[in-house]
Amino acid sequence: MDPVSADQLILDDQWSDLRRYREPPAIDFERMYTYRDARMRMEIKKAGAAMCMLVNPISMRYAANYRNYALFQAHIPTTYMFVPVEGPIVLYNGYEPDTGTLDVRKGQPLSFFEGGHLLADYATRLARDIAAYLVEMGTDCRRVALEYVNPSLTRALMDLGIETIDGSPLSEGARTIKSDDEIACMRWAIAVAEHGINKVKQVLKPGVSELQLWGLLNYANLANNGDWHDGRMLASGPRINPWLREASERRVESGDLVGFDTDMIGPNGYFADISRTIHCGPDKPTRRQKEIYRLAMAEVEHNMQLVRPGLSFLEIQERAFPVPEEFRQNAYPCIMHAVGLCDEFPQIKPGFRGANPYDGQFEPGMVICVESYMGATGETDGVKLEQQVLVTQDGCELLTTYPFEDSLV
Repeated sequence: MDPVSADQLILDDQWSDLRRYREPPAIDFERMYTYRDARMRMEIKKAGAAMCMLVNPISMRYAANYRNYALFQAHIPTTYMFVPVEGPIVLYNGYEPDTGTLDVRKGQPLSFFEGGHLLADYATRLARDIAAYLVEMGTDCRRVALEYVNPSLTRALMDLGIETIDGSPLSEGARTIKSDDEIACMRWAIAVAEHGINKVKQVLKPGVSELQLWGLLNYANLANNGDWHDGRMLASGPRINPWLREASERRVESGDLVGFDTDMIGPNGYFADISRTIHCGPDKPTRRQKEIYRLAMAEVEHNMQLVRPGLSFLEIQERAFPVPEEFRQNAYPCIMHAVGLCDEFPQIKPGFRGANPYDGQFEPGMVICVESYMGATGETDGVKLEQQVLVTQDGCELLTTYPFEDSLV
């Protein structure tokens, strides 16, 4: 495919809507929302709580498909949600979402932006609102779960004789096992991300900037009603090693490796987490570039074989690909992590950095990303690869379909 300019792709956009080329998978959204609601309430009940107050925008999307101002909410929380074990969900300081019916009410300020130095006073009022809500629900339970809130709210609830517990394990625990409809959503998000990757590869030529390349990934996502990317992980040439540099104004040169990680919250809120490293011609890849690319491939393929129910996280650490010493300092922070609506529990760190902070086992219905970064200390080149897989009853199913680079293998 002949290279074109990134600007021309945007100006002559006849490509971005993926539905022009393929049908989205069949998704029963009502069934999916019912499944997620049941999972959320089950976790609250297991914790012995009467309700959970959600603040995290990802949690509110999961519990009631609430999507508004998610990035704003992530750093200036204004909206919150009460999810009871039984009874209607109540949304405060928000707007009715497109799907479902919520009881929408005026609430209290949660952030310094809105509450200023009166936050403690507003926390007292919010504690009273929670107490009144428990009465409204007709429950005698005096335990509530809270997600990421001002400590003054915890104190105010204690003053009312209400016990508080951490709501994050409940909301994240609910998201751990995906339904078939959620997997279908994820397949579509991955297809959109790979649609953008195709365009990145199409425009890759000397002189294009990292920001222009990244912009195509973002554009493809938005054009298909996706949300955002958690980072702008794209680097080229001497910026690719060490990893975790975000896209810059640097212009790609012939012979460069270009690596990226989509980190994409896509259509319907589901995550597509794909990493690839590609080569910019017309210069041919070097022997060293091919060597480290093959090492990264070997790590991903070896560790994918470990993804199955029954093997503990610590056993996976022990059996993981033996990363050569020269690549350990710059290695990626984890070898695997789960995804759903975002990066999710659990994650498994490289064994050469010590025991994983917690143990556990994979279960069917989890979606896992298998990571590799190979970049030797003191060298210029590095390779980032990542595959997204579904845990099945007897192993895993590869969800990502974008191929590895023949020219680097």
